[in-house]
Amino acid sequence: MRQIVSRPTQFVAGLFAVMLVATACGSDATTDDAASQVSSAATVVSESAAATSEDTTTGTVADTTPQAKPAAVEIAGERDVVVTLGGPIAVKYASATDAQKDALGKPLTGDHNAGTRESGVVFQQFQGGVIIAKNDDSGTPAYIITSGKIRDAWNTERAPDGTPSLTGKNGSPGPLGVPTSDVTTDGAVQSASFENGKVTEDTQTGEVTVTVNGKIVPSGLT
Repeated sequence: MRQIVSRPTQFVAGLFAVMLVATACGSDATTDDAASQVSSAATVVSESAAATSEDTTTGTVADTTPQAKPAAVEIAGERDVVVTLGGPIAVKYASATDAQKDALGKPLTGDHNAGTRESGVVFQQFQGGVIIAKNDDSGTPAYIITSGKIRDAWNTERAPDGTPSLTGKNGSPGPLGVPTSDVTTDGAVQSASFENGKVTEDTQTGEVTVTVNGKIVPSGLT
């Protein structure tokens, strides 16, 4: 980018020339001392010119600092096998509350307990629940669904309309889809929202309500 130098810079340069003449003519110092004085004067003028140049330069400097990726999280799984969490799963686990971590327990090992589905959904199963996200981008929100009737209802095989069916699909491939919230508690009612619906449980009565695309369907739980 071209810098535009204003007249104050020319003035500073002229002042530098005068200082050089005065130093050379008026100093009784040795040659090394005189050179030192000239060098000091040059430094002052150089700093002044730099400051003036900065004041008269237009434009901004882009921040090229790379964004740090979230660190992987290593935790002990079953039989003390170390499990490494990455992407949105790691971000979610790192930010989870102590209560959520206690509810999740240890991560399960094996390909069927963690990985990426054909849809791009990533997941990690735990002893007491699952952490799941729409894709493996670290900026994608992940959610925690802990074990219980809500998770059981979500994992029930369902037809496309949400009714229980032995030939249907469950979990994120099913009609409810991927979670869009953690399991939350409001008094005696626990609930979790999904892409296409919601599951609630009244912990006092044990009643579970499953809503798919705005329609209440059988929970499929016995």
